[in-house]
Amino acid sequence: MCLFCTCFVTPEKKSSRKCAIIYSHFRSQAVISHATRKFVSSGGKPVGGEAAGAGAGEMVGPQRPQFVLFGSSIVQISYANGGWGAILSDVYARKADIVLRGYYGWNSRGAVQVLNQVFPKDAATQPSLVIVYFGGNDSMGPHSSGLGPHVPLPEYIEHMRSIAVHLKSLSDTTRVIFLSCPPVNEAKLRESTSGIFSELVRTNELCRQYSEACIHLCREVGVKVIDLWTAFQKRDDWLNACFTDGIHLSAEGSKIVAEEILKVLKGAEWEPSLHWKSMPTEFGEDSPYYLVAVDGKTTLNPSDWTFHREIQWD
Repeated sequence: MCLFCTCFVTPEKKSSRKCAIIYSHFRSQAVISHATRKFVSSGGKPVGGEAAGAGAGEMVGPQRPQFVLFGSSIVQISYANGGWGAILSDVYARKADIVLRGYYGWNSRGAVQVLNQVFPKDAATQPSLVIVYFGGNDSMGPHSSGLGPHVPLPEYIEHMRSIAVHLKSLSDTTRVIFLSCPPVNEAKLRESTSGIFSELVRTNELCRQYSEACIHLCREVGVKVIDLWTAFQKRDDWLNACFTDGIHLSAEGSKIVAEEILKVLKGAEWEPSLHWKSMPTEFGEDSPYYLVAVDGKTTLNPSDWTFHREIQWD
Protein backbone atom coordinates (compact mmCIF):
# COMPACT_ATOMS: atom_id res chain seq x y z
CA MET A 1 0.00 0.00 0.00
CA CYS A 2 1.19 3.53 -0.81
CA LEU A 3 2.33 5.64 2.14
CA PHE A 4 0.54 8.74 0.87
CA CYS A 5 -2.92 7.44 0.01
CA THR A 6 -5.02 4.28 -0.04
CA CYS A 7 -4.07 3.12 -3.53
CA PHE A 8 -2.25 -0.18 -3.98
CA VAL A 9 0.91 -0.27 -6.09
CA THR A 10 1.30 -3.39 -8.22
CA PRO A 11 4.53 -4.56 -9.91
CA GLU A 12 2.96 -3.79 -13.27
CA LYS A 13 1.83 -0.30 -12.20
CA LYS A 14 4.37 1.29 -9.90
CA SER A 15 2.39 4.50 -9.41
CA SER A 16 -1.05 5.94 -9.85
CA ARG A 17 -2.38 9.36 -10.79
CA LYS A 18 -4.04 9.68 -7.39
CA CYS A 19 -0.84 8.77 -5.60
CA ALA A 20 1.21 11.20 -7.67
CA ILE A 21 -1.17 14.07 -6.90
CA ILE A 22 -1.21 13.38 -3.17
CA TYR A 23 2.57 12.91 -3.05
CA SER A 24 3.04 16.20 -4.87
CA HIS A 25 0.72 17.91 -2.36
CA PHE A 26 2.61 16.33 0.52
CA ARG A 27 5.94 17.55 -0.86
CA SER A 28 4.61 21.09 -1.40
CA GLN A 29 3.23 21.27 2.14
CA ALA A 30 6.54 20.05 3.53
CA VAL A 31 8.40 22.73 1.60
CA ILE A 32 5.97 25.40 2.82
CA SER A 33 6.28 24.19 6.40
CA HIS A 34 10.09 24.18 6.18
CA ALA A 35 10.12 27.67 4.67
CA THR A 36 7.77 28.91 7.38
CA ARG A 37 10.01 27.55 10.12
CA LYS A 38 13.02 29.23 8.50
CA PHE A 39 11.11 32.51 8.20
CA VAL A 40 10.03 32.45 11.86
CA SER A 41 13.47 31.45 13.09
CA SER A 42 15.00 34.32 11.13
CA GLY A 43 12.82 36.84 12.95
CA GLY A 44 10.54 37.39 9.96
CA LYS A 45 13.37 38.28 7.57
CA PRO A 46 13.76 36.66 4.14
CA VAL A 47 16.19 33.78 3.98
CA GLY A 48 18.40 32.99 1.03
CA GLY A 49 19.49 36.49 0.07
CA GLU A 50 17.81 39.36 -1.74
CA ALA A 51 16.01 37.08 -4.17
CA ALA A 52 14.11 35.47 -1.30
CA GLY A 53 11.87 38.51 -0.82
CA ALA A 54 10.64 41.66 -2.50
CA GLY A 55 13.54 43.54 -0.91
CA ALA A 56 15.85 43.39 2.05
CA GLY A 57 13.67 42.81 5.10
CA GLU A 58 10.40 43.06 3.13
CA MET A 59 7.83 40.35 2.53
CA VAL A 60 5.85 42.13 -0.18
CA GLY A 61 6.72 45.15 -2.25
CA PRO A 62 6.57 47.94 -3.23
CA GLN A 63 6.68 49.16 0.32
CA ARG A 64 3.74 51.30 1.41
CA PRO A 65 3.27 53.50 4.48
CA GLN A 66 2.13 51.46 7.47
CA PHE A 67 -0.82 52.43 9.64
CA VAL A 68 -0.82 50.33 12.83
CA LEU A 69 -3.99 49.84 14.89
CA PHE A 70 -2.88 49.08 18.46
CA GLY A 71 -5.30 48.31 21.24
CA SER A 72 -7.69 45.91 22.90
CA SER A 73 -10.74 44.07 21.54
CA ILE A 74 -12.22 47.09 19.78
CA VAL A 75 -9.04 46.97 17.69
CA GLN A 76 -8.70 43.17 17.39
CA ILE A 77 -12.22 42.75 16.00
CA SER A 78 -12.19 45.94 13.95
CA TYR A 79 -12.50 43.87 10.76
CA ALA A 80 -15.71 42.16 11.95
CA ASN A 81 -19.27 43.39 11.49
CA GLY A 82 -18.31 46.08 8.98
CA GLY A 83 -15.63 47.26 11.38
CA TRP A 84 -13.65 50.48 11.28
CA GLY A 85 -10.40 48.63 10.55
CA ALA A 86 -11.97 47.11 7.45
CA ILE A 87 -13.25 50.54 6.42
CA LEU A 88 -9.77 52.05 6.70
CA SER A 89 -8.29 49.16 4.71
CA ASP A 90 -10.76 49.84 1.94
CA VAL A 91 -10.28 53.62 1.98
CA TYR A 92 -6.48 53.22 1.94
CA ALA A 93 -6.35 50.42 -0.63
CA ARG A 94 -3.19 50.83 -2.76
CA LYS A 95 -2.12 53.75 -0.56
CA ALA A 96 -1.17 52.35 2.87
CA ASP A 97 -1.06 49.00 4.63
CA ILE A 98 -3.31 48.77 7.69
CA VAL A 99 -1.54 46.56 10.25
CA LEU A 100 -3.64 45.09 13.05
CA ARG A 101 -2.14 44.74 16.52
CA GLY A 102 -5.26 44.20 18.62
CA TYR A 103 -5.37 42.12 21.79
CA TYR A 104 -8.74 41.06 23.16
CA GLY A 105 -9.13 41.71 26.89
CA TRP A 106 -5.95 43.76 27.29
CA ASN A 107 -5.47 46.87 29.36
CA SER A 108 -2.82 49.59 29.30
CA ARG A 109 -0.72 47.67 31.84
CA GLY A 110 -0.29 44.81 29.39
CA ALA A 111 0.31 47.20 26.51
CA VAL A 112 3.32 48.94 28.05
CA GLN A 113 4.93 45.55 28.72
CA VAL A 114 5.07 44.72 25.01
CA LEU A 115 5.75 48.16 23.56
CA ASN A 116 9.32 47.35 22.58
CA GLN A 117 8.25 44.10 20.95
CA VAL A 118 5.37 45.55 18.95
CA PHE A 119 7.20 48.80 18.14
CA PRO A 120 10.96 48.20 18.30
CA LYS A 121 12.92 51.42 18.04
CA ASP A 122 15.58 49.81 15.85
CA ALA A 123 13.15 48.53 13.20
CA ALA A 124 14.28 49.21 9.64
CA THR A 125 10.88 50.73 8.83
CA GLN A 126 8.72 52.64 11.27
CA PRO A 127 4.97 53.15 10.94
CA SER A 128 3.66 56.36 9.46
CA LEU A 129 0.64 56.31 11.77
CA VAL A 130 -0.32 54.50 14.97
CA ILE A 131 -3.92 54.60 16.21
CA VAL A 132 -4.15 53.58 19.88
CA TYR A 133 -7.11 52.44 21.93
CA PHE A 134 -6.87 51.33 25.55
CA GLY A 135 -9.14 52.34 28.39
CA GLY A 136 -12.35 50.35 28.29
CA ASN A 137 -10.94 47.39 30.19
CA ASP A 138 -8.85 49.63 32.44
CA SER A 139 -12.00 51.49 33.48
CA MET A 140 -13.77 48.41 34.80
CA GLY A 141 -14.27 48.35 38.54
CA PRO A 142 -11.75 46.37 40.60
CA HIS A 143 -12.51 42.72 41.37
CA SER A 144 -12.44 41.61 45.01
CA SER A 145 -9.87 38.93 44.15
CA GLY A 146 -7.36 41.45 42.84
CA LEU A 147 -7.58 39.77 39.43
CA GLY A 148 -9.03 41.31 36.32
CA PRO A 149 -8.32 44.16 33.93
CA HIS A 150 -8.93 47.14 36.23
CA VAL A 151 -6.16 49.73 36.25
CA PRO A 152 -6.45 52.67 38.67
CA LEU A 153 -6.92 55.98 36.85
CA PRO A 154 -3.54 57.55 37.81
CA GLU A 155 -1.72 54.40 36.65
CA TYR A 156 -3.73 54.34 33.42
CA ILE A 157 -2.68 57.92 32.69
CA GLU A 158 0.99 57.09 33.17
CA HIS A 159 0.74 54.00 30.97
CA MET A 160 -0.85 56.01 28.18
CA ARG A 161 1.83 58.66 28.60
CA SER A 162 4.50 55.96 28.19
CA ILE A 163 2.81 54.67 25.06
CA ALA A 164 2.60 58.18 23.57
CA VAL A 165 6.25 58.99 24.34
CA HIS A 166 7.46 55.68 22.93
CA LEU A 167 5.49 55.97 19.70
CA LYS A 168 6.52 59.58 19.10
CA SER A 169 10.16 58.56 19.49
CA LEU A 170 10.03 55.97 16.70
CA SER A 171 10.72 58.50 13.96
CA ASP A 172 10.24 62.14 13.07
CA THR A 173 7.37 61.20 10.76
CA THR A 174 5.51 58.68 12.93
CA ARG A 175 2.12 60.23 13.74
CA VAL A 176 -0.09 59.14 16.63
CA ILE A 177 -3.84 59.26 17.27
CA PHE A 178 -5.43 58.10 20.52
CA LEU A 179 -9.06 57.01 20.77
CA SER A 180 -10.75 57.80 24.06
CA CYS A 181 -13.07 55.39 25.85
CA PRO A 182 -16.55 55.28 24.27
CA PRO A 183 -19.73 54.89 26.29
CA VAL A 184 -21.44 51.52 26.78
CA ASN A 185 -24.99 50.23 26.87
CA GLU A 186 -25.08 49.11 30.49
CA ALA A 187 -28.40 47.26 30.25
CA LYS A 188 -27.37 45.30 27.15
CA LEU A 189 -24.01 44.55 28.73
CA ARG A 190 -25.68 43.00 31.78
CA GLU A 191 -27.89 40.86 29.55
CA SER A 192 -25.01 39.58 27.41
CA THR A 193 -22.58 38.83 30.26
CA SER A 194 -24.89 37.56 33.01
CA GLY A 195 -23.74 34.17 34.27
CA ILE A 196 -20.36 34.42 32.50
CA PHE A 197 -18.28 36.89 34.49
CA SER A 198 -17.82 37.50 38.19
CA GLU A 199 -18.32 40.99 39.62
CA LEU A 200 -18.31 42.69 36.23
CA VAL A 201 -18.47 46.44 36.85
CA ARG A 202 -18.50 48.58 33.73
CA THR A 203 -20.42 51.83 33.87
CA ASN A 204 -20.70 54.95 31.79
CA GLU A 205 -19.52 57.04 34.69
CA LEU A 206 -16.23 55.11 34.77
CA CYS A 207 -15.95 55.28 30.99
CA ARG A 208 -16.40 59.05 31.14
CA GLN A 209 -13.64 59.46 33.72
CA TYR A 210 -11.12 57.44 31.70
CA SER A 211 -12.15 59.14 28.46
CA GLU A 212 -11.59 62.60 29.94
CA ALA A 213 -8.25 61.53 31.41
CA CYS A 214 -7.09 60.28 28.01
CA ILE A 215 -8.14 63.52 26.31
CA HIS A 216 -6.37 65.69 28.88
CA LEU A 217 -3.20 63.63 28.64
CA CYS A 218 -3.12 63.87 24.84
CA ARG A 219 -3.44 67.64 24.98
CA GLU A 220 -0.59 67.71 27.46
CA VAL A 221 1.80 65.59 25.39
CA GLY A 222 0.79 66.89 21.96
CA VAL A 223 -0.97 63.80 20.59
CA LYS A 224 -4.14 64.01 18.54
CA VAL A 225 -7.11 62.41 20.26
CA ILE A 226 -10.63 61.45 19.20
CA ASP A 227 -13.31 61.91 21.83
CA LEU A 228 -15.40 58.78 21.22
CA TRP A 229 -17.34 59.38 24.43
CA THR A 230 -18.89 62.50 22.89
CA ALA A 231 -18.93 61.34 19.26
CA PHE A 232 -21.12 58.32 19.97
CA GLN A 233 -23.65 60.25 22.02
CA LYS A 234 -24.30 62.70 19.21
CA ARG A 235 -26.61 60.04 17.80
CA ASP A 236 -30.00 59.92 19.47
CA ASP A 237 -30.15 56.14 19.07
CA TRP A 238 -26.54 55.42 20.09
CA LEU A 239 -27.50 53.03 22.90
CA ASN A 240 -29.11 50.53 20.55
CA ALA A 241 -27.39 51.32 17.25
CA CYS A 242 -23.70 51.36 18.10
CA PHE A 243 -23.01 48.04 19.86
CA THR A 244 -23.37 44.32 19.29
CA ASP A 245 -23.27 43.36 22.98
CA GLY A 246 -23.28 46.64 24.83
CA ILE A 247 -19.51 47.16 24.47
CA HIS A 248 -18.16 46.00 21.12
CA LEU A 249 -19.01 47.97 18.03
CA SER A 250 -21.67 47.31 15.46
CA ALA A 251 -21.30 48.51 11.88
CA GLU A 252 -22.95 51.79 12.87
CA GLY A 253 -20.56 52.28 15.79
CA SER A 254 -17.58 51.56 13.55
CA LYS A 255 -18.77 54.12 11.00
CA ILE A 256 -18.53 56.77 13.72
CA VAL A 257 -14.96 55.72 14.56
CA ALA A 258 -13.90 55.67 10.91
CA GLU A 259 -15.48 59.05 10.21
CA GLU A 260 -13.75 60.66 13.20
CA ILE A 261 -10.37 59.19 12.22
CA LEU A 262 -10.70 60.44 8.66
CA LYS A 263 -11.64 63.91 9.94
CA VAL A 264 -8.43 64.05 11.95
CA LEU A 265 -6.33 62.80 9.05
CA LYS A 266 -7.84 65.36 6.69
CA GLY A 267 -7.39 68.26 9.09
CA ALA A 268 -3.93 67.41 10.40
CA GLU A 269 -1.16 69.65 9.12
CA TRP A 270 1.28 66.78 8.74
CA GLU A 271 3.99 66.54 6.12
CA PRO A 272 3.56 64.33 4.29
CA SER A 273 -0.21 64.30 4.55
CA LEU A 274 -1.76 60.98 5.59
CA HIS A 275 -5.22 61.78 4.28
CA TRP A 276 -6.15 59.19 1.67
CA LYS A 277 -6.95 61.71 -1.06
CA SER A 278 -3.49 63.23 -0.70
CA MET A 279 -1.54 59.98 -0.91
CA PRO A 280 -0.30 58.43 -4.16
CA THR A 281 -2.02 55.34 -5.53
CA GLU A 282 0.29 52.40 -6.11
CA PHE A 283 0.64 51.58 -9.82
CA GLY A 284 -1.94 54.24 -10.65
CA GLU A 285 -0.72 54.89 -14.18
CA ASP A 286 -2.96 54.60 -17.23
CA SER A 287 -2.76 51.31 -19.08
CA PRO A 288 -3.92 49.99 -22.45
CA TYR A 289 -5.04 46.85 -20.63
CA TYR A 290 -7.91 48.56 -18.78
CA LEU A 291 -11.50 48.45 -20.01
CA VAL A 292 -12.10 50.40 -23.20
CA ALA A 293 -14.10 53.62 -22.97
CA VAL A 294 -17.21 54.33 -25.02
CA ASP A 295 -15.14 56.18 -27.62
CA GLY A 296 -13.50 52.88 -28.50
CA LYS A 297 -10.07 54.48 -28.53
CA THR A 298 -9.03 55.00 -24.91
CA THR A 299 -9.14 53.02 -21.70
CA LEU A 300 -10.60 53.98 -18.32
CA ASN A 301 -8.23 53.99 -15.36
CA PRO A 302 -10.08 52.45 -12.37
CA SER A 303 -7.25 52.87 -9.86
CA ASP A 304 -9.11 55.40 -7.71
CA TRP A 305 -12.69 54.37 -8.33
CA THR A 306 -14.89 54.35 -5.23
CA PHE A 307 -18.24 53.41 -6.77
CA HIS A 308 -18.42 50.27 -4.64
CA ARG A 309 -18.60 52.17 -1.35
CA GLU A 310 -21.96 52.61 0.32
CA ILE A 311 -20.50 55.70 2.01
CA GLN A 312 -18.34 58.07 -0.01
CA TRP A 313 -15.81 58.88 2.71
CA ASP A 314 -14.19 62.29 2.75
